[in-house]
Amino acid sequence: MKRLSSESRPTAPQRDILHTICRMPGFPLDLAKKNPNKLDLFKGNLMLLYFWMENFHPKKGSDIDYGRGDLLEVAEHFLKGRIEAGDAQAEFLLGQLYFDEGWYEDALLQFEKIKDVDYQTLYQAGVMHYDGLGTTENTEKGVEYMKRILASNNHEASPIRYAAAYNLGRACYEGYGMVHSDKEAERYWLLAADNGNPKASVHAQTALGLYYSRPFSQNFKKAFFWHSEACGNGSLESQGALGVMYLHGLGIRKDIHSAMECFKEAADRGNIYAQGQLVACYYHRKLYKMATELAKRIVAYDNIDQQAKATDCFPLFATKGVAMATFYLARCLQLGLGIHQDTTAATQYFSKACLLDADVAADLHRDLIYGKI
Repeated sequence: MKRLSSESRPTAPQRDILHTICRMPGFPLDLAKKNPNKLDLFKGNLMLLYFWMENFHPKKGSDIDYGRGDLLEVAEHFLKGRIEAGDAQAEFLLGQLYFDEGWYEDALLQFEKIKDVDYQTLYQAGVMHYDGLGTTENTEKGVEYMKRILASNNHEASPIRYAAAYNLGRACYEGYGMVHSDKEAERYWLLAADNGNPKASVHAQTALGLYYSRPFSQNFKKAFFWHSEACGNGSLESQGALGVMYLHGLGIRKDIHSAMECFKEAADRGNIYAQGQLVACYYHRKLYKMATELAKRIVAYDNIDQQAKATDCFPLFATKGVAMATFYLARCLQLGLGIHQDTTAATQYFSKACLLDADVAADLHRDLIYGKI
């Protein structure tokens, strides 16, 4: 969990930065220099051109023989021209273009040039120093940059202040670049969460929900409040957490129906932890066919971390979800519930569940021994 994430930046594009640059006024439509048929084919529609280039890959020498690299070259040249003309936003976009393409050294050089006059650039440079992207890791410098943003009274820093406070809370909680302090982490996250403001840091709202669920800072009513706020603001992680709280009556009256609704909605949106919980719910309601069918889809995931990142969920909980699904699939195979009995496969899946998450497997094995599964 040490790494800060640029996902927290409020200006993150919905697609990628190249797509954003292509839509800027004045972006050159003379990409047809290599082949005069290009503009005729796309009739000057740059977005259609971009979509084609992202989804199809023509062979060299064909009528249309350029790819993303050509568009990147044009975008870089275009932004440099805008910078020479005094466009300050183009300075940031050029750095972000480098960043999104993984050219971290170039990105950091660009960000460092203007970090003192542009807060979103200062934020990105802080993330890069903290995580060691394009430079030697320097968590203290990353924290320093975040603190500068948080302390600024400049209105231009306002949209980014929430994200900086969230990252400072993470750094404080994990003890990187700052002295570890749960109380200070809580303070930063409360600033970032801003009483559930949907324009504040939804990540901080989820973090508070998790923080108040821990044994040493446990307050389930507060946890339920913050997960509810985060869920209402779009947090898929918190939607799965609310399902668990309804299921066990934590901070709220126990409500199996509400728990199932949370799990189903979160599972449909890609929350793997919620999917694992849903397998368990199906099993205990004796819906064995539904349990095994869902579990088989979950155990087939080949890159849990990537799946979690794509849905903005924690890989730790995603892995727990896969471990749960694997264990319940093993039990169904062992007893022939909703699936053809296969004790050899059952043994393999029991072992896999242990490898995925020993704690989850141990808890479920204890339930099995006591006849709960």
